[in-house]
Amino acid sequence: MTAVHPARSVRKRGSETDPDVLRTDALIDALARRDPVGEHEDAAVGLLRALTDDVDQWLSSVSITPST
Repeated sequence: MTAVHPARSVRKRGSETDPDVLRTDALIDALARRDPVGEHEDAAVGLLRALTDDVDQWLSSVSITPST
């Protein structure tokens, strides 16, 4: 399951050649695919990774059987 919609629109704002924008987009895409993001010392990246792990853990524990 991924948070990225497969038909998402191409970036409309910002510079397409700005390396910081491209690096951030690649990082967010990797997090959405649950790919390894490498060793980042950025606290925000660690927080996002922990959040995706928590969501995945919560989703795997949800029962889909209706209660009676």
